[in-house]
Amino acid sequence: MMEIRTVDCPPMRGDNPFYIGNRPPLLPNPLLKLPIGSIEPRGWLRHQLLLMANGLCGRLYEVSPWCKFEGSAWASPKGEGERGWEELPYWLKGFISLGYTLKDDRIIKEARKWVEAVLSSQEDDGYFGPRENKRNNDLWPNMIMLYVLRTFYEAEGEGRVLSFVSKYFRWQHNQSPEKLLPGSWQKWRGGDQLDSIYWLYNRTGENWLLDLGRITHERTADWTSGIPSWHGVNICQGFREPAQFYQQAKDPRYLEAMERNYRTVMEIYGQVPGGMFGADENCRPGYTDPRQAAETCSMVEFMFSNEILLSITGNPIYADRCEEIAFNSLPPAFTPDMKALHYLTAPNMIQLDSKDHSPLIQNGGEMLSYNPYSYRCCQHNHSHGWPYFSEHLWMATRDKGVAGVLYAPSKLKAKVGDGTEVQIVEETDYPFDERIKFTILTPNDVRFPLYLRIPGWCNKPLLLFNGKEMKVEAKPRSYLLIEKVWQNGDRVELVLPMEIKVRVWEKNHNAISVDRGPLTYSLRIEEKWVRYGGTDEWPAYEVYPLTPWNYALLIDLENPQSCFKVMKKEGALPYQPFSLEGAPIEIIAKGRILPDWREERGMVGLLPDSPVRSDMPLEEIRLIPMGCARLRISAFPMLAE
Repeated sequence: MMEIRTVDCPPMRGDNPFYIGNRPPLLPNPLLKLPIGSIEPRGWLRHQLLLMANGLCGRLYEVSPWCKFEGSAWASPKGEGERGWEELPYWLKGFISLGYTLKDDRIIKEARKWVEAVLSSQEDDGYFGPRENKRNNDLWPNMIMLYVLRTFYEAEGEGRVLSFVSKYFRWQHNQSPEKLLPGSWQKWRGGDQLDSIYWLYNRTGENWLLDLGRITHERTADWTSGIPSWHGVNICQGFREPAQFYQQAKDPRYLEAMERNYRTVMEIYGQVPGGMFGADENCRPGYTDPRQAAETCSMVEFMFSNEILLSITGNPIYADRCEEIAFNSLPPAFTPDMKALHYLTAPNMIQLDSKDHSPLIQNGGEMLSYNPYSYRCCQHNHSHGWPYFSEHLWMATRDKGVAGVLYAPSKLKAKVGDGTEVQIVEETDYPFDERIKFTILTPNDVRFPLYLRIPGWCNKPLLLFNGKEMKVEAKPRSYLLIEKVWQNGDRVELVLPMEIKVRVWEKNHNAISVDRGPLTYSLRIEEKWVRYGGTDEWPAYEVYPLTPWNYALLIDLENPQSCFKVMKKEGALPYQPFSLEGAPIEIIAKGRILPDWREERGMVGLLPDSPVRSDMPLEEIRLIPMGCARLRISAFPMLAE
């Protein structure tokens, strides 16, 4: 017998003996992260990872002095040397995940070399890593390195990691609380340490770790009462800390504080498409136009925060938020071959040059051009964006099932039901297509629940089982629960119809953006790439527009579907769909040029307030997915007629 129904969240009750979730007295988490290696990315997502492996992330040790083994304080058994701060662990955090996800022997070998060096650096008191950081009472770099060790443990089952991390946290627990997290990045980002404390507690059950968790929360900047830092990356990591402590405190006000933090930031600085907010270093009063950008660091950290919150709460809204960033904002941070990146990406940007754009951008110097040798933090911290996204496509549930929470082509291998190891092959071109096919491969019949997320933008999903349409009434931001005795070869097809919708950003010039499913669309601007530095192997580029960009759109807000025509390219997705040439979908729209909307110091001029008028001819214009556009207008003025 097959049961199909809609649920808001997988259950918080139950005990999944196959995978590790929160143990008492922590609040049960409804979604359990699967060990690395459980999910094999395929299709376009695997291609993103392969581009990373052959690009800047996979070969950063050729480019960055902070990733050179010789002379690094991270490689020294005594922790002495140079280059001992955040850069190496930033890079290694995603690099090691990339290696194990792709099963790439070269990357795994390089990552193991660093991990072994770190494991050999522990002092008798439990501290590890560069001694200069210990002398400065700066635990921030170690917070990052703990994620590296966690991935190593998941992949290798390496028992040394648990005793190593336990000894390190015991050293912290023995310190006077006032000495912990005294200031700087560690003060704002204590939630990263809290995540690792709970990770270890769930594996060892040592109660003193919960006391350290409480101390870490109390010593972290107070994100419960408001926004203690308006630095963009601090927000993307720190806003979630109250929700993390909620697992221990079990007081709903902590969960509410996290969501209040998000709303506070987004309602002022995030009134733009793409899922990010304007903080070209810090959020600045008055700098809220869609030309204000976000750091590449911010994007990957915001994605990871939403992945953590998805596990804690099971709420599909965090998957929606993660996908919006991943599909719309993250790809244009890199060149299509992923051999260079830039510091800042905005919803509206028309020229990516190496000039100084301050004070329109807070920092001076080059911020927008693609340079493999620049942007020190983002150069290293971009590494975990796509690998961590891949690790969270599927999650286990407490009732011995699995949940598809982020959609991309993949193959899952997981234990379910009575302990049978099944595989689920996910075939899809999502987010470029609305059909997602799942094939169950099992050595024997086994009963287990399968949860499939319904995104917030989808009103009427369709479900087919073995080719037959099933009756479902699922609401946006819920899960379809399908429970049955599964047989080898059973097929489920989920169809998420993608309608064109228009968002009006009333708090930002009444601008409009065009959405279809999880993708927002940008004006197609032809690009001129100009090399200005770097090497033949690692070139640096500026990008200039070859076609007009200053259009206002003609929109019927009552019937937006009537204003557009969707054009899909035939055939398989290109190897890199997130590019101007590879864009799999175009939307034909109509608009007029606004002669008075001009560039300002190489950047987009401030958006005029909508509705606007123009005497220029009405033209047919082409829109492409926002994630395919390095030069882009994604928030448009709206024509008055």
